[in-house]
Amino acid sequence: MNMPSLVADIGGTNARFALHHEGRFDCIEVLPCAGHATLADAMHSYLGAAGRRGFAVDGIRHAAIAIANPVEEDRVSMTNHHWSFSIAGLRDERALSTLLVVNDFAALAMSLPYLQSYQRERIGGDAGGGIELSGRPIGLIGPGTGLGVSGVIPAGGQWTALAGEGGHASFAPCTRDEFVILERLQEEYGHVSAERLLSGSGLEAIHRVLSGDSLAAADITRQALDGSCDACIRTVETFCGILGSVAGNVALTLGATGGMYIGGGIVPRLGSLFAQSSFRRRFEDKGRLSPYLARIPTWLITEPYPALQGVAAMLSAHIANQQ
Repeated sequence: MNMPSLVADIGGTNARFALHHEGRFDCIEVLPCAGHATLADAMHSYLGAAGRRGFAVDGIRHAAIAIANPVEEDRVSMTNHHWSFSIAGLRDERALSTLLVVNDFAALAMSLPYLQSYQRERIGGDAGGGIELSGRPIGLIGPGTGLGVSGVIPAGGQWTALAGEGGHASFAPCTRDEFVILERLQEEYGHVSAERLLSGSGLEAIHRVLSGDSLAAADITRQALDGSCDACIRTVETFCGILGSVAGNVALTLGATGGMYIGGGIVPRLGSLFAQSSFRRRFEDKGRLSPYLARIPTWLITEPYPALQGVAAMLSAHIANQQ
């Protein structure tokens, strides 16, 4: 491809755009979803700004979007935002030859086999952190605006990403506090998914049930990190423990002996609170299968835009298959 491709990672809060050409990403920009009425408007705004900066955007004919939503038909309606669009309609509106739309965590999962040491951080330490096995399934979980769950499976010398909605699987409590949280949230919502707790709004829900106070997720995190609020520290610790249990469930389900990765926007903000939390203990705490989990390493993704790498690889493969 002589012209760059447009790639994007669309979450419930932010839309990340970049131009991809010959393995290089240029003009990476993060736009607030709330600042644009539609995805087409956000694309138009990004491309206009990129053009004014001197990037060649008028001839772009190939684009790929990773989006925080199931992608099963032409119509895509976001779960955690109001954007809704037709893939074919957006492709025609932007005069694109190719518009690939995939689940955001499938795109993120596609980046996992290629992450370098400086793009990830081991959680659990060398003594209890497991050993990754090459060519084995790799798991992925990531709390942010919602909860993403995915993985990659080796098949025929290539990697295949899983596009599922595991974040909406039912939440299973493991401690007395978690039973209280489940009971309270069942009264509010009926079904309580893992996402109800492992997300920004989930952090707020945990705090509301345990403390009786209402605080924004950012304030909970800030006060936990600076040590000014014991209730916030308790909330974050509960969140990390639940994440460990759910991540262990995903690792067991996928047989993720190639490693289990944590993405999303929340955990990187927790810093030392996460590293010192019960996450790894809860990850391994699976009764008779605890030794199996103890052999699986857990990694925190520190690369700021990994889904862009994954969706660019998926677009390149898609174009190659069309030729």
